[in-house]
Amino acid sequence: YFATAVSLWDADFYVKVDDDVHVNIATLGQILSNHALKPRVYIGCMKSGPVLTEKGVRYYEPEHWKFGEPGNKYFRHATGQLYAISKDLATYISINRHVLHKYINEDVSLGSWFIGLDVEHIDDRRLCCGTPPDCEWKAQAGNTCAASFDWRCSGICNSEGRIWEVHNKCAEGEKALWNATF
Repeated sequence: YFATAVSLWDADFYVKVDDDVHVNIATLGQILSNHALKPRVYIGCMKSGPVLTEKGVRYYEPEHWKFGEPGNKYFRHATGQLYAISKDLATYISINRHVLHKYINEDVSLGSWFIGLDVEHIDDRRLCCGTPPDCEWKAQAGNTCAASFDWRCSGICNSEGRIWEVHNKCAEGEKALWNATF
């Protein structure tokens, strides 16, 4: 994805977002613009979840043995629903894509590629809000979420039927994008 994106568009940041995540574009743009002068930045909701070793379980990691003993966790990486990387990091991936190892989960793979590099990890919780009432309460308090999803579904559960509900309760406002300055 990043290799293709870099070859097609010249951008300061490249964002990966799942199709069942509600995104407030102006809020996301504001978050990214706060880091525009940083050359190697990786922005998302950072986590370190367990390495799943049991076959047949969702997110089973066939290469679990590489992470040490059973019960160990993955290194810090952004959750896969939405994350952004700077142009330099996307270019690095594009140049080195043929030698970068891919784990079963793309978010783990991306995080692994940055471990030995001088990369600033930004943990921004506005990129992983829950659906209503979580994002609704935050919006009412003036802390609009950039991305909302249900953790149990790794996206919006039943997104075809619920995306409008989430948008109506958690959107940044009709004029936010038109009034945004980045």
